[in-house]
Amino acid sequence: MEILTIDFTSGAVDHRRRFGGGRGQALPRAVGMKSGNAPFVVDATAGLGRDSFLLASLGATVTMIERSESVHALLAKALDKARNHEQTAPIIARITLILGDARLVLPGLSPEVVLVDPMHPPRKSSALVKQDMRALRAVVGTDPDAVDLMEVALLTATKRVVLKWPLRAAPIDGIPAASHQITGKSTRYDVFMLG
Repeated sequence: MEILTIDFTSGAVDHRRRFGGGRGQALPRAVGMKSGNAPFVVDATAGLGRDSFLLASLGATVTMIERSESVHALLAKALDKARNHEQTAPIIARITLILGDARLVLPGLSPEVVLVDPMHPPRKSSALVKQDMRALRAVVGTDPDAVDLMEVALLTATKRVVLKWPLRAAPIDGIPAASHQITGKSTRYDVFMLG
């Protein structure tokens, strides 16, 4: 069994912070960070925290919600470690971590943007997902309540909801069509504009 680790101070996460392309990347564009905008984003499915860290590194104020107690504990430990590093401390100052079910927590937060990244469906190709994502799935399982979470997100966000989903995967049944999509190499961001 793979061991799940989270680290915001080194490795791929730090490389993405330094060399990832800034606000021109698909995720910052999807949450509306162009023209210097730094929205209040709730990452309703925090997971490994990488998307939250990226958005905070670009100036957004981010609240991460994680319902798995073990993943929440790993995130808290990684955030504490990053607070003690000169390069990452200002980024971590813009991140809040909450343990809970996002469907219950979101209505009390009034975010401009809600990011939803449910556990993705199994791949149809023979290629395996990355080791860290296999380890995360082993801990948290699947997200059978993704439609319910999207419904709450659409009622809660003031400006937009962003659904992160595999590029070639079928849309999630039971949610409305997105306003538009921003695509990357293997991921798409379905953007639901509100208001």
